[in-house]
This record gives sequence, structure tokens and C-alpha cells, in this order.
Amino acid sequence: MAATQVICIGEVLIEFTRAKDGRFNLSCDGDTFNTAIYLARAGIGTAYATALGEDPYSEGLIALTGVEGISPDLILRAHGRLPGVTVIDNTGGERRALFWREASPARELFELPDWSRIAEAMMESRLIFFSGITLSLYSNVGLGRFFAALEMARQNGVRVAFDCNFRPRGWRGDLARARTVFMEALKRTDIALPAYDDEAVLWGDPSPEATVERLRAFGVGEIVIKNGPGSALVATPNSAEHVPVPEVIEPVDTTGAGDAFNASYLASRLTGETPAVATLNAHKLAAQVISHPGALMARTGSVAH
Repeated sequence: MAATQVICIGEVLIEFTRAKDGRFNLSCDGDTFNTAIYLARAGIGTAYATALGEDPYSEGLIALTGVEGISPDLILRAHGRLPGVTVIDNTGGERRALFWREASPARELFELPDWSRIAEAMMESRLIFFSGITLSLYSNVGLGRFFAALEMARQNGVRVAFDCNFRPRGWRGDLARARTVFMEALKRTDIALPAYDDEAVLWGDPSPEATVERLRAFGVGEIVIKNGPGSALVATPNSAEHVPVPEVIEPVDTTGAGDAFNASYLASRLTGETPAVATLNAHKLAAQVISHPGALMARTGSVAH
């Protein structure tokens, strides 16, 4: 763990994608896991914190972290449990995802017997990254422990990055609880990386500029509002600027674009780039990702940040 700069926290799912011939291809899925992979490919020491079972599929996911250069030290194991599953169906012309994740051990990451190992590692990292999907997993007990660990880490000089990534189904339609939990997260956030369309749904923000002002009110010092093919709005306490997409391309598959954007932005900032340059780099990696099917490009592709 000494070389770990970033800890990404969340859930990785087993993914079955239905092809046009009716057969299923096996892969994996998870927003913060995708970000962890692209961070590691950019040369950033990265660990992934989650919980898996002791089954062959969980073993396969752990093996994948090794291939990608991600530390598996913070993957807790839950005896007798199985990871969550998602099935992706593209055969009807639209991407449809179905989930079986209610019993996923990742939901209890901060309630498992060894959860304090995650909290202790958080104190020693340089940056902690999580998302709104991460928050939707946990009970109130788990959230309380997670937020307490974030506070202690920040007191220790660790920065916190948060992609709001709001998905209504993860909150069972309880927008009031989602807003309450997000507000608690934002109070402990140094870098916010939301997508504007998510903010418009959850908060009713009329513009990216309105999103910036709302996040500034929580004390967030560095804000990047992703806006699809539009310009990203980058804000610090005393300035704001639009950073346009260098080249708008027709996407093959937009899955994972925001996750790759987050990874490239954070990798660039960790290596000393300004927020504007980091955003431009993030646009470029996201463009590469949407030019390929699926969230993860093959390792032979260019993944420079």
C-alpha cells in the first residue's frame, strides 16, 4: 500500500452482455472500477476497495486487478456470498441493463468484520475517489462509518474526489434520501466531477453555472461539470472557464466515458497539470473510449492521459 496514491471505492459487478446471436459475453462493470483501471493505466498507484465472495468469478475479478496493476489489498472477502450481476441487452437498439445486486457483499463494505482496514488505508492515501453509485450501496450505518473515515482522512491531508453519478434506481426512487446523502458527501469533497444531466435530474439545476454555485456553497474547491459533447465547465474558488471538447465524434458506445474522463482528470492533476489542461486531457481519453464498444478499451489501445 506504500505506493498507493488513489483509493477508489465502490462495487464491481459480473457483466453478461447479450450479443445479436443471443449468446452472452462475460465481462465486468462498475463506474469506480472503470476509473481505477484507467488511473492504473496512466501510471497512478491505485487500490480498489470493495467486497467480493470466494467464488470463481470473484477470483477472476481479483486476477483482473493484478493484470491491470491495481492493488487488491482492500478487496474484502465475504464467505458464502456472491458478487452482484448485471445483464446488458443491446439487441433492441437501446442499451438495457438489468441488475441482481441486492445481496452483493460490496453493499456491506463498511459493516464487514475487517472494515477498519479500509478506513486505515484511507488515512495513508493521497486521494480518495467514490461516486453516487458508491453511496447508494450502503446502509445508514455504513454511510456513517464511511463519512467518518473521510473526515479523518481529510484531517490527515488526503483529498477527496466525488462523481455524483446519480442513478435513480439505486435509490429506489427516494430522492429525498439521495439528496441528504449527497449533501453529506459534498461537505467532505475537495474535487467534484458531476455530469450536468445528473445534476439537472436530482437538483433541478437550470445550467452548469447553477451547479457550480450550488457546489461552491458546500465548500467544494475544485469543480468540473461534464456536459457530454458540450464544453466542460471548470471552476476553482475564484475562476470558472469552459473547456470545449477538442473534436466532437459520433460515438460507438458512450458506456464508461465519464469514468475515463474522471480517471484522466485526476491522473493529470496528480502529476501537476492545471485544471484546464487536465480537463482537455480528460476529453481526449473519453473520446477514445466512446470510439470503442464497452467501457474498457483493450490494453493495446492508447490510454495516455
